[in-house]
Amino acid sequence: MKRIIIVGASSGIGKEMALMYAQQGHLVGITGRRKELLEQIQQQFPQQILIASFDVMNDENRTHIQRLAEQLGGLDLLIYNSGFGDISENLNYEIEIKTTRTNVNGFVSIVSFAFNYFVQQGYGQIALTSSIAALRGNSWAPAYSASKAFMSNYAEGLSIKAKKLKKDITITDLKPGFVKTKMAKGNGQFWVAEPVKAAQQIVTAIENKKRIAYITKRWWFVAQIMRRLPYSIYSRIA
Repeated sequence: MKRIIIVGASSGIGKEMALMYAQQGHLVGITGRRKELLEQIQQQFPQQILIASFDVMNDENRTHIQRLAEQLGGLDLLIYNSGFGDISENLNYEIEIKTTRTNVNGFVSIVSFAFNYFVQQGYGQIALTSSIAALRGNSWAPAYSASKAFMSNYAEGLSIKAKKLKKDITITDLKPGFVKTKMAKGNGQFWVAEPVKAAQQIVTAIENKKRIAYITKRWWFVAQIMRRLPYSIYSRIA
């Protein structure tokens, strides 16, 4: 039995992961801003799911995570699934700053806490939901693609740090393509996965201790193309 915290689990992929882990018999702490949605999830597995309602942009986010870990009796896996992004065609400041505070500031605060927790413990795993958008910049949502790139690079840095410290800490970077959630915005979407399917592949990737996993797997091919497209071509479509 693992003790798991999922940050951002009130709906979508996070919710499905919480239900899967609880069904497998694990203890799961879930967080989100909307307490009523967290309570609805908890009601399905009241003996195995604990909740903590807070905004990751709140300065007290680390305190909430620490308290939740104590209630679980420890922590083996932390999944940072919280995220924000929106179309910012006119470079809307509110969108840009909210995206950055959620995907960078909140992310660093919580994940750095979890990493240090696992260093003291000697083992653990951190999984984070970045995005296929992390691979290149995007004119329609500059802060979103940049913040997801930050998450991926931070994850790689932590993975290297764990090796240097000789700690059994796994860092898994999850890169979804389009998933049918509120985060999926804009035209031209394709290969749109249902949250359940995405969650199933994520849980498998975490279990297999993957360093990087594309969700769904076919997005690996898109990633190879995106990396290789010359700027002169990519800039016409991004």
